[in-house]
Amino acid sequence: MEFIGEKTEDGVTRREFRLTVDGDAVPGVIWTPQGAKGPRPLILMGHGGSQHKKVANLTAAAIGHAQKLGYATVAIDAPGHGDRITREQAEKARAAAAETGRAAQKGERPAAQPRPSRDAAVAVKHVAEWKATLDAVQGLDEIGAGQPVGYWGVSMGTRFGVPFVAEEPRITCATFGLFGAFPGLEDHKAAAERIRIPLMFVFQWEDELMTREQGLALFNAFGSPEKTMHINPGRHVEIPAHEREAWLAFWKRHLERP
Repeated sequence: MEFIGEKTEDGVTRREFRLTVDGDAVPGVIWTPQGAKGPRPLILMGHGGSQHKKVANLTAAAIGHAQKLGYATVAIDAPGHGDRITREQAEKARAAAAETGRAAQKGERPAAQPRPSRDAAVAVKHVAEWKATLDAVQGLDEIGAGQPVGYWGVSMGTRFGVPFVAEEPRITCATFGLFGAFPGLEDHKAAAERIRIPLMFVFQWEDELMTREQGLALFNAFGSPEKTMHINPGRHVEIPAHEREAWLAFWKRHLERP
């Protein structure tokens, strides 16, 4: 792990890093309380499609984790995202995502079908990157090994987060959402069935990219004895801000030892 930048503001320190995994440079960022010393709970955050590790919603959540809970937060750029592609490629991806959203809002629902062969290969790669990232950050004094770890990721963060959480015994609890169960993604559903930790699942009732049936099917697939589904009105990117308080309460309940 190579640290390449640091900034402290409003009581939160943000450090950017690069980690080499299977020959690829994986860019990431760590948020901790200013002056943090000693181990603490950790939250891993997976961004959505066409986004990146410092997208506004992840940054806001990470700052909240540090200021309100004293936790550390880590995010990395997924393959083909953020600092792993050129600015032109990133703009093209955002434009394509925006066009998909506009078409869906007009009632021209896109076929929200996965590409199993491509997605499976990316999932394997990203799972390995998350595992290597967790190994590396748990070696830092201000995070430490053996501490409770949570995972948060919606939309693409759920697509690639589910197989990661299913394979990673260090994860204590997870928040997923904005994704569904699809024909052709049976391996993803099988991974969800293997997850037994407490989880929260958030879904938008007018989501233009996922049907209600797909979202409910994925929630039902999770093998967790303790699981909660929060459904809100609105489209795919319209999760209400008040859900952040529910996530904070969820982390506090499951990541703080008595």
